[in-house]
Amino acid sequence: MQNTLLLVDGSSYLYRAFHALPDLRSPDGHPTGAMHGMVNMLRRLRADYPAAYIACVFDAKGKTFRDDMYADYKATRASMPDDLRLQIEPIHEAVRHMGWPILMVEGVEADDVIGTLSVQATQMGLKTIVS
Repeated sequence: MQNTLLLVDGSSYLYRAFHALPDLRSPDGHPTGAMHGMVNMLRRLRADYPAAYIACVFDAKGKTFRDDMYADYKATRASMPDDLRLQIEPIHEAVRHMGWPILMVEGVEADDVIGTLSVQATQMGLKTIVS
């Protein structure tokens, strides 16, 4: 798929994998379900869409510009489960080892980064697939 960019909302995939699988753990008790699910989803995605360019985009830590615009932004959203938080860095490492570049922009959510990259890619003549 020449001239195609495949962008993945890694933050969305994290939650999806975490909630889709049972409570999987390593022999020493560390949670691994989200990592297992995410690795499998990314492998499948690459097989189904062998794009020339790929990136996995994650939310950066901290406040975003939307928090500054609206004090109650995501105020009712539950905090990230500890078992998911423990898997974030290992997931980033696994994604990199799979050959996916990881993008995080301080102060900007992953979906906003993806939207911007999609517009820029289209302007450059690339077809964009967002997952």
